[in-house]
Amino acid sequence: MPQLNTAHFATQLFWLALTFIPLFLILWKVALPKVGAVLAERAARIAGDLETAARLRDEAKEALGRYEATLKEAHAKARDSLRETAQALAAESAERHAELAAELGERIAAAEARIGAARDAALANVQGVAGEAALAATERLIGVKAPPEAVVQAVRGAVGEKR
Repeated sequence: MPQLNTAHFATQLFWLALTFIPLFLILWKVALPKVGAVLAERAARIAGDLETAARLRDEAKEALGRYEATLKEAHAKARDSLRETAQALAAESAERHAELAAELGERIAAAEARIGAARDAALANVQGVAGEAALAATERLIGVKAPPEAVVQAVRGAVGEKR
């Protein structure tokens, strides 16, 4: 193998140095700084993104806290509003119930008065009819015509006893 021939070592070392040193200098001065700059830029961008993400996370936590506080306050207001509405409806219902009870009491009293008047009228009518029937009955059965005042008093006495 020609690479292992010791007679050619000097020329091989010369050409190695002649190609390796310029290549090393080009890489060291041109390529590696560009790669380093790209890596540094990427690291800075990642750090900035992480910082932005942390800031946005904190803002999101604050917004969530404000949202939960607002939601809690809204629930409390809704409960208070429902309680006030229920109390107002209960008071209105009680007031309507009292008004209705008073109106029904008046109607019942008026109906009882009408019933009493109708009963009294019916009793008066019954007394008159009973008196006429008693007069007719005594006249037919006994053949005697009784005085109307005596018959009316007898009927009143009989009706008054049964009351």
